[in-house]
Amino acid sequence: MSYEKVAQAKQIIVGTKQTVRALKDGKVHELVIAEDADKAIIDKVLEAANVANVPVYKVDSMKKLGKACKIDVGAAAVAIIR
Repeated sequence: MSYEKVAQAKQIIVGTKQTVRALKDGKVHELVIAEDADKAIIDKVLEAANVANVPVYKVDSMKKLGKACKIDVGAAAVAIIR
């Protein structure tokens, strides 16, 4: 479900640093996190999402999430922009 949501989104931000910045700026509508990503990295994104009161969806694979973003590497976090 969330892979399709990411693939169909008009505007996304890929990567943890950029996602945290967008969350702090209030630009994020929804957040998608890969469960197989490094916990230390994901915790920062989840904390920012919690503060911004943004819904978080989890998917099982960084590789599949990256593919849904049309990139050749895995993605730990993807923000769907408003």
